[in-house]
Amino acid sequence: MVTSTGGQGPLEGAVIAVAGAAGPAGRATLMRLAEAGAVVVGSDSNPERLAEAVDAARYAHGGATVIGETVDLLDLDQTREWAARTEKEFGRIDGLVHLVGGWRGSSTFAETDLADWDLLHKLLIRTVQHTSLAFQDALERSGNGRYLLTSAAGASKPTGGNAAYAAAKAAAEAWTLAMADGFRKSGGEQGPRAAAAILVVKALVNDQMRAERPNAKFAGFTDVKELAEAIAGVWDRPAQEVNGQRLWLTPEP
Repeated sequence: MVTSTGGQGPLEGAVIAVAGAAGPAGRATLMRLAEAGAVVVGSDSNPERLAEAVDAARYAHGGATVIGETVDLLDLDQTREWAARTEKEFGRIDGLVHLVGGWRGSSTFAETDLADWDLLHKLLIRTVQHTSLAFQDALERSGNGRYLLTSAAGASKPTGGNAAYAAAKAAAEAWTLAMADGFRKSGGEQGPRAAAAILVVKALVNDQMRAERPNAKFAGFTDVKELAEAIAGVWDRPAQEVNGQRLWLTPEP
């Protein structure tokens, strides 16, 4: 059983699951949550990269509890088992951060390949459906649970070549907002006991991308460390304040 030690911030002793933990955003988020004193349980489909991310977070914050599990988030039963196993082991789940990503696009709308939609439907929508359904009850039991989706500004203003990606992101946002409405209704007059919210970026950038393209400006991009900071900050705000909100890390289109 993990309990909060109190007085050291809302993430001290919190148990946070991170889906898509092995990518650059996932690595930064593991680091930031571990730094804040959370127990962090990351999942990814790539066990080698996941192990590297977990080891890096442990090394950076000695004594932090950071573990990794290879979970197929396209399998609802596996995802439910991951949630149940985590809650049983640590006694609670205070957050699910959804960082599973992927991009496919084309030069023009007419050149859109519907195979891109098939892939993005799995990566960007189905994984959201499975994690939200698997973790909802535990997040409400937490008393301060958060379901956080990272999305893109293009979902609100799609371009011709980004039809599949923008539509998938928009669907994932709608699903997350429906989850937020469920939290609102179950909370009744006292307000929601958990929150589902969306962090919106134009695109993400990390140190490796800058090193590979030293002359690129990455205008309007959000650094993965900045995203991780924003994710951690959501627990500083009351559930009622952030539930059902799009939290913009880039100017609204």
